[in-house]
Amino acid sequence: MSNILSCQGVSKAFGAQQLFSHISFTVNSGDRIGLIGPNGSGKSTLLKIISGLEEPDSGQVVCQKHVRLSYLAQMDIFDDGASITDNLLRALEGSEYDHAERLHRVHSLLSRAEFADSEITVGKLSGGWRKRLAICRSLLASPEILVMDEPTNHLDIEGILWLEKILGGGLSDGPQAWILVSHDRRFLENCSTRIIELSQVYPEGSLQVDGRYSDFIEARETFLEQQAEVEVRLSNKVRRETEWLRRGPKARATKAKYRIDEAHRLQQELSQVKSRNRATGSVQIDFDATGRKTKKLLEAIGISKGFGDRPLFRELDIVLSPGTRLGLLGRNGCGKSTLMRILASAHSEEPFTPDSGDLKVADNVQIVSFDQKREDIDPAITLRRALAPDGDGVVYQGRSLHVVSWAKKFLFRPDQLETPVGQLSGGEQARILLANLMRRPADILLLDEPTNDLDIPSLDVLEESLLEFPGALVLVTHDRFLLDRVCDRLLGFDGEGSVAYYAEYGQWLEELVEKGKGERDKEPGEKKKKQESNGVPKKKGKLSYMDQREYDRIEELILEAEMRVEGLQKRMVQPEVVSDPAQAAECWEELEKAQEEVERLYSRWDELEEMKNG
Repeated sequence: MSNILSCQGVSKAFGAQQLFSHISFTVNSGDRIGLIGPNGSGKSTLLKIISGLEEPDSGQVVCQKHVRLSYLAQMDIFDDGASITDNLLRALEGSEYDHAERLHRVHSLLSRAEFADSEITVGKLSGGWRKRLAICRSLLASPEILVMDEPTNHLDIEGILWLEKILGGGLSDGPQAWILVSHDRRFLENCSTRIIELSQVYPEGSLQVDGRYSDFIEARETFLEQQAEVEVRLSNKVRRETEWLRRGPKARATKAKYRIDEAHRLQQELSQVKSRNRATGSVQIDFDATGRKTKKLLEAIGISKGFGDRPLFRELDIVLSPGTRLGLLGRNGCGKSTLMRILASAHSEEPFTPDSGDLKVADNVQIVSFDQKREDIDPAITLRRALAPDGDGVVYQGRSLHVVSWAKKFLFRPDQLETPVGQLSGGEQARILLANLMRRPADILLLDEPTNDLDIPSLDVLEESLLEFPGALVLVTHDRFLLDRVCDRLLGFDGEGSVAYYAEYGQWLEELVEKGKGERDKEPGEKKKKQESNGVPKKKGKLSYMDQREYDRIEELILEAEMRVEGLQKRMVQPEVVSDPAQAAECWEELEKAQEEVERLYSRWDELEEMKNG
């Protein structure tokens, strides 16, 4: 594998805060690198340095000549008033492609991203579809290296699976290598073959492990155990050497000078190892339960909710008891947050009521909710006031804690207490909300996307805390790892008003796929016009400009693809190929891909015919 990028001794600091020092690694063709680390370790900054958007304080990034690199930022910037097609075409301005090739590339990517209408303005897209569009833009120029900062943010589970498919070979001219920052542990497991963690806990500032995320976890645990053992051994050595140094000058004079130097070196090494071991600090999350033993805390009987003529869910029954672990699954906008709002307001003076059905709540049930929109945070107040609204202390589990001690539980430094909340990162704001939840004893926890912006160490602690919480939990998250670990029952939404219970998310996905196949198998006249998940109905009876261009060329493309299959089939029986196992395997792999492309083109032709004649 060829080396296409090299990061050599890169360091970066902001003021007095050192993000990372002397980071070195290489990127080879075929590498799938996951970059992780606690919030504030400099992951996003390192990606910007790799992409040439920021300069390092020292070290350098060397990229092979003519290698195309594409960068996907956390925040997307589009012209909201222009169509998605026009936004992508602008990204190709100045490229080597002619106009026809640009149109083909844009439409091909939009088709693979499952956009229903290429003429919709970007301003009408939901956050998940904007993220899909940003990913398409990063892939337009067929980069050899794709650099992605939190690509799964705002994507629902289907969107994440779509991205995994694209990265796993869904594009014939996809990137040769990628580097991605993500806190989605399942995504890292599926899409990475090397993990690099930035952290002050390591002597070199990072730990690099070849393998998947699960391999990294094992290697990391082994390293931390060994480093803890090193601290114990060094402590014993330093204690003996310190006792020797404290003896009188005459005793020391009889010893070689190197031993004095060695004693001081051991003390310094012990100090460094201790500092690294203490750098493993994590958020201390522990939800406070009321201890209520009531069998039914909340019961929803036949509740339904919709907006206008669009149903979100119908005839839904829910029983929340102590120990309930319920996860909500569905596309963005399918009604998960609406259901959470109904449950959260069950004891409110102004409840958000369902259209039909009943809610029964036990007396004095304490319901605590986490809102993904974070509307409870005033960006103008200081961190001190956000953590301790009523003074310089908080009461937690019956004990009084000073705000400084309380802040340290959530990895905030004392010098941050006067910082306005609006200047804190998304991860820090999420920790504020979790801190406020912990102060309130709860019978029912309603958590709507609590994992957004949390780093992996915080996710691990959140996970353990939820497993230990004795009350009822309702959880909305796209983190499949967290769903697998925490929830024992899942409620799946299909986006059309139907809901059902599942044992795990794979069952829900299989049912959605089967339902999608059933819809495609229906005669055009049987299909009802339905709303797409990006909020725009698919047009019938008239092809868009881009669809019409594709329709005009699709027979030609099918002919070319079939000729390629025929050529490969002839090559397979040639003596020089039959006698060479390597050539035969390569030819067979190409033939399979070519046949899949023919099937895809025929499927797309049927789809376009249906749209044209529908």
